[in-house]
Amino acid sequence: MRICIFGAGAIGGFIAAYMARAGIEVSVVARGAHLAAIQAKGLTVETRDESFTAQVRASADPAELGPQDGVFVTVKAPALPGVAGQLAPLLGPETPVTFLTNGIPWWYFRGHGGEWDGRPLPTLDPGEAIWSAIGPRRLVGGIAWPASSVPEPGLIRMIDPRSRPTILGAPDGSDMPGARLLAQALETATLPVVIDNRIRDRIWEKLAFNLSAGPLTVLTETPVRATQVEPALVEASRRILAEVAALIAALGCRAEIDVARILDQNSRLGHRPSVLQDLQARRPMEVEALYNVPLELAALTGVPMPTLEMLAALIRVKAREYGLA
Repeated sequence: MRICIFGAGAIGGFIAAYMARAGIEVSVVARGAHLAAIQAKGLTVETRDESFTAQVRASADPAELGPQDGVFVTVKAPALPGVAGQLAPLLGPETPVTFLTNGIPWWYFRGHGGEWDGRPLPTLDPGEAIWSAIGPRRLVGGIAWPASSVPEPGLIRMIDPRSRPTILGAPDGSDMPGARLLAQALETATLPVVIDNRIRDRIWEKLAFNLSAGPLTVLTETPVRATQVEPALVEASRRILAEVAALIAALGCRAEIDVARILDQNSRLGHRPSVLQDLQARRPMEVEALYNVPLELAALTGVPMPTLEMLAALIRVKAREYGLA
């Protein structure tokens, strides 16, 4: 099995390292100092239970890696339009591709059914470049949960890579051989994975969790639990979750939003979300996928989201001030 991880950062890096350790023929597309470190020393993963280094083939040019049996795209959403034109050398006749990104995925309405079926999201996929590169036959929906970071080139640090499974599924809910192939690669790497025929429900469950405190961490530049000390901010988290639940219902999804459980997790979570990591590292932030596109969907369905709207506006101002928008 030949697997390529396009983007060897916080999520892609640990997946690649675990696959390489399991004997899968894995390669990564990376760049800059991170690429140089991987080529020189391999990929190191540190968790609370272990530390190991795996050797993986790494290149900035997908053409050097050739056709793959499966591809995991793990770059952040702002980078996806630029990735679209680079995927072709990795694709064989049946190569499935999954996108493990935060927020609303660019393909959200592909295979959706109903009145919005096939509706493009040009904010995330300008000119439908990604859709044209992938198409329905290859596309596998995906969600990755682990909290991780890249504290230095070549090093991935995380708490527990097996805390929650990666979720894969066809956008139309069908039984897709490509999803099974990608799941097999994760299972071989001893990473938990499930295939779910209601992938959008699972996307909303993660996004609700992200939105419950993520915007507050960006504005305060503190870990999640620090935002939950102030009662007014806990109430803001409750309002956001209520708004998200209303939007989920309007879109015809049946995601499970356990407000008490989410707030309890937030009160104990010392992690800095990836969007905050990007802000503090002065990297492009996933403002569109996490905040702006959900608000676009709210406008489409007529669901008011005043709390998220205000917080997203403040984040956009902050991003511009930092030169990230």
